[in-house]
Amino acid sequence: MNEKNMNAIGIRKRQRKLLVTGLLFTSPWIIGFLIFQLYPILASFYYSLTEYNLFSAPQWVGLDNYKNLFDDEKFYKSMYNTLYMTIVGVVPHMAFALGMALLLNTKVKGQSIYRTIYFLPTLVPAVAGSLLWMWLLNSQYGFINMSLSAIGITGPNWLIDPDWTKPALILMGFWGTGTITVMYLAALQDVPKMYYEAADIDGASKWRQFWTITFPSISPMTLFQLIMMLIASFQYFTEGMVFAEATQSVGGPENSLLFYSIYLYQQAFSFLNMGYASAMAWMLFVVVMLFALVIFKTSAKWVYYGGDK
Repeated sequence: MNEKNMNAIGIRKRQRKLLVTGLLFTSPWIIGFLIFQLYPILASFYYSLTEYNLFSAPQWVGLDNYKNLFDDEKFYKSMYNTLYMTIVGVVPHMAFALGMALLLNTKVKGQSIYRTIYFLPTLVPAVAGSLLWMWLLNSQYGFINMSLSAIGITGPNWLIDPDWTKPALILMGFWGTGTITVMYLAALQDVPKMYYEAADIDGASKWRQFWTITFPSISPMTLFQLIMMLIASFQYFTEGMVFAEATQSVGGPENSLLFYSIYLYQQAFSFLNMGYASAMAWMLFVVVMLFALVIFKTSAKWVYYGGDK
């Protein structure tokens, strides 16, 4: 055996040793992923093809659970409510967070204090925040309706009127955009100052600077926020459940607060229809993936990365 072959064998041994060492260090995560993530995912897909209630062995039913979804009126209602929160709520929340980030990025006295105050509401637990907003939105004694009445406007019955329950949740959502604002703020601070200096010399207005410099520079962050908020909106649960319980019903007035995740929870843990709930989970996965795919496909037209023209 010549020296070249011996060196090649030595390299392969070192590579195998490094591979084994790396696998040993990552084995806790790998084992945890296989047991607590991959197995439940595969099991849920199997259960979606069965009739299963936790107390008896799963009975194979094929695609019946998926077929029954399209005959379920509450499935359509819960999907509509969830899409409403996604389409009507996500973009305004992102726009509001970006606007606040632009304000918090200005050089003013006490800047750090303003940033801290604005971020504090995100530290409040979801249930506590929802209870607080239920008081603020009370039709008779709530601060919001009292403020509206002070300027001659009769406020709606936010918690009872089915036409206003989802707008009430969207209104509450503006209160909790601190995390998005902080991430936008970090992106804004990475925009090179020389771009704005050159724009000022050319006489560009602030509005023009925003659309030609600021927004393209932070567009990758906007894409990230859009995807994350999309996923979160399709899993909307806690706030809707708390608001609905105020009306002594799971879905709220006329099921206006029956969001998809709440209905899935109801099927799984109230009715013990684990197979049906698993089918709902996989249907939700497909819908979210389709939305995300559309966003990624269209992002090339409005997202700019370093080095793009």
